[in-house]
Amino acid sequence: MAEAKSRRPLADSTAVHDQVYDAIRQALITGRIAPGVGVSLRSLAAELGVSPMPVRDAVRRLAAERALAINPANKRLSVPSLTADRLEQLSQARLWIEPELAARAAPLADAALIKSLQAIDARLDAALAAGDVDGYMTANHAFHFAIYQRSGAEVLLSMAGGLWLQVGPFMRVVFGRVGTGSLPTDRHAEAIAALKARDAEGARRAIAADLSEGMDKMRAAVEAGS
Repeated sequence: MAEAKSRRPLADSTAVHDQVYDAIRQALITGRIAPGVGVSLRSLAAELGVSPMPVRDAVRRLAAERALAINPANKRLSVPSLTADRLEQLSQARLWIEPELAARAAPLADAALIKSLQAIDARLDAALAAGDVDGYMTANHAFHFAIYQRSGAEVLLSMAGGLWLQVGPFMRVVFGRVGTGSLPTDRHAEAIAALKARDAEGARRAIAADLSEGMDKMRAAVEAGS
C-alpha cells in the first residue's frame, strides 16, 4: 500500500487512457510483449505504474484490433498465435497497403524527410552491427512510419498501424532467434533514393521488396514450427 501511495495519483482521464494504450501498442509493435506468454492486467498496470482501469480499457481496444487475446477463464492476455494462414493474410495485406503508402509519400517528400530517414537508417545499421534486436525493431518501425505518415492517407495509415501491431511480436521472436546478422539486406537505401527523386513507383518497389524479404524469414520460421 505504501508503494501505491507514493505513485502520482492518476485521473480517470482520456489523456491517461491514451498514454497507456500508446505504451502497450508500442510494446507490441517492437515485440516487447512476447507471443505465447500470458500477462495479467495487474502486472501490466504495475509495470506501467498506473491503476488497472486504463490498462483494461487499452487491452479491450487492442483485442478489438486483433493484437491481443484475452483468456476468458483467467483474464490473462496474450498475443494471438500466428498460423501459416494468418501470416499469409498479414503478408498480403501489408503488400497491398504499405507500398501504396510509400508511393503516395514520394511526391510529398522533402529534404527534411530524407534527412530524418537517413538518421533513422543509421541507427538501424548501428543496431544491426551491435546485434541489438530491440534497437533494430524500434528503428525499423520508425523508418517505415516516417514514410507512411508523409502520405496523407489516413485510412491506409491506420490499417498499416494495425498490421504492425499483429506482426511485431513475431518479428521480434524470429529476428531474436536468427540474429540480426542473418537478416536480409534492407531496401531502405533504395527507398530513400526513390523518395529523394520523388519516384513513386521506385518507392513502391523498394518497400514491397523490403516487406517481402522480412516476411519470408517469418514464413520460414512458422513452417519450421518455431
